[in-house]
Amino acid sequence: MKTNCCQSPQEVTQQASSNQDNLHLPVAVIGAGPVGLAAAAHLASYEQPFILLESGSQVGENILTWGHVQVFSPWKYNMDKSALKLLKKQDWNEPDQDELPTGKALVDQYLKPLGNTLEIKNSLFVNTKVLSISRKNTDKMKTANREEQPFIIYAEQNDKLVQFEARAVIDATGIWGNPNPANSNGIWLKEEKEINHQIFYGIPDIVGKDKDRYLNKRVAVVGSGHSAINSLLELAKLKEVHPATEIVWILRKNRVKEAFGGEELDALEARGALGRRIHKLVNSNVFEVITPFRIQHVNEKEGKIELMGESQGELKAISEIDEVVVNTGNRPDFSNLSEVRTSIDSATESVKALAPLIDPNIHSCGTVRAHGEKELRQPEKYLYIVGAKSYGRAPTFLMATGYEQVRSVVAYLSGDDEAAKKVKLDLPETGVCSTNLNATNSCC
Repeated sequence: MKTNCCQSPQEVTQQASSNQDNLHLPVAVIGAGPVGLAAAAHLASYEQPFILLESGSQVGENILTWGHVQVFSPWKYNMDKSALKLLKKQDWNEPDQDELPTGKALVDQYLKPLGNTLEIKNSLFVNTKVLSISRKNTDKMKTANREEQPFIIYAEQNDKLVQFEARAVIDATGIWGNPNPANSNGIWLKEEKEINHQIFYGIPDIVGKDKDRYLNKRVAVVGSGHSAINSLLELAKLKEVHPATEIVWILRKNRVKEAFGGEELDALEARGALGRRIHKLVNSNVFEVITPFRIQHVNEKEGKIELMGESQGELKAISEIDEVVVNTGNRPDFSNLSEVRTSIDSATESVKALAPLIDPNIHSCGTVRAHGEKELRQPEKYLYIVGAKSYGRAPTFLMATGYEQVRSVVAYLSGDDEAAKKVKLDLPETGVCSTNLNATNSCC
């Protein structure tokens, strides 16, 4: 079933419902980021009907929240092959394969043109936030004839409730925008939530649009991964011009040098340079480094923030903080899947079959083997969780991995079992990693 730009979601659903066989229903892809759009491109290549549902006002909207950030890996590792085939059929200016894009460049030069291709744009619904997914006339408890029922997707579109029917669902909503708290125990406490106007979860544009928020302030950065390092480097630039700016770096690691990475030995030059820069700034005492420090409470005290935590077995306080930047990673939100049957690992919160492959206690991004439809299967047949969300809290996800995931899943849904079984990643020896997408030692 093909849709057109003038059809409403209700018309799409009515046409889909008129078919007796679920095979005539579209595949629903949720999330129009890099992986969701790649899934759409692969579905288009198999001439499979699909709908692509995006909560934001445009494709890649989540990426624009870190649009000022440059990734480690060049363009050639950030674009899906089926997507490239669609783009090359259009009037598209292909970026230099060896350049390092920013998040904004990824959206402007790749995702937006991809979303505007003839094969995708008529099936794309923006401003459409998926609230819940279920089986038609079948709640989570019912088993009889379950697999014969289509999926029902409830979504909010421009403040109105709409419904879609689909024969399969590919959840590519990611984890960005659902952060972990500053609290080292991973628990969201009321006090931290109440002062979120003085806390930024993510990567602020410190020398750009967010400059006034941080200049001449006492700012604490919590985290030890590439997101934290990026925030610190930007604050250091601000401090050069506004020396009254104070910077406190709070880590849970036993030693700060554990956050520097491979530096000169790193196979990815941009990533190694990041480690060298932060190492030099630490040696120059640009930051006050407090480690190990494990935050237990975040409190407001006379307009300032006080971080209570444990260091070397003693309870201590870091006081007089004006602003906090929290870079402690992200976690998946499964609320939209509460009425379907899923298998999620209790520790990583990843797709259960992936947990032993991606556990950051064992693996780095370069040691995660390729995987596809077989590993991503859920107990709810024809439901797949892909992309960063499939990795849960594990920071070992690669964009290229997500592209291979959806290639395999779409091949299976299209009846191409042989292609679905053949999974392979073409990566540099150390994997392809970005500078700033997660707060732990991330490779995203």
